[in-house]
Amino acid sequence: MKNSVFKSALVGALLATVAACNAPATETTDGGDTTELVAETGYYADLGGEPTGPTHTATKDDALAVSGYDVVSYFSGDGVPVEGAEEFTVRYNGFDYRFASEDNAKTFIEDAAKYAPAYGGYCAWAIGANDALAPGDPEVYEIVDGTLYLNFSEDVQGRWEEDIPGFIAAGDTNYPTHSPDEHFQD
Repeated sequence: MKNSVFKSALVGALLATVAACNAPATETTDGGDTTELVAETGYYADLGGEPTGPTHTATKDDALAVSGYDVVSYFSGDGVPVEGAEEFTVRYNGFDYRFASEDNAKTFIEDAAKYAPAYGGYCAWAIGANDALAPGDPEVYEIVDGTLYLNFSEDVQGRWEEDIPGFIAAGDTNYPTHSPDEHFQD
């Protein structure tokens, strides 16, 4: 009996040690907040979460969202989007978002839903007008009421601009009907 209690305690201690050794490293910021740094995966931070709808990536098995563009850059300074750096990759809802600076990565971490593009980065006109998934071009965009919308091309964006409120209302209805594992196919 003593031997089995000892073995059970030993196994428990070993499992706790393994769990502690495999836990992500943390960094304390000035405000005392803790930001996860997931060194073994190369992420600046992993916010966790599951996709709530499809997110546009180059291929079905890819995880890089918005073609690697820094989504915070759309909202700051002159509003010109810039490409992010691999060292500032933040995983959010199963997809990788890159940022041009540590400050932008931290801004995203504070409120990721605010900066992630509508409709998972798919074309706002296509999802609103046709309930279809079409790639969003990160250089063809518009921010409406604090939300980033991407469109397939400048021509398509011109069509979208003819009735932005109507396409957004339709897109908000249509997008949730698509499965998170759907992907645009050529």
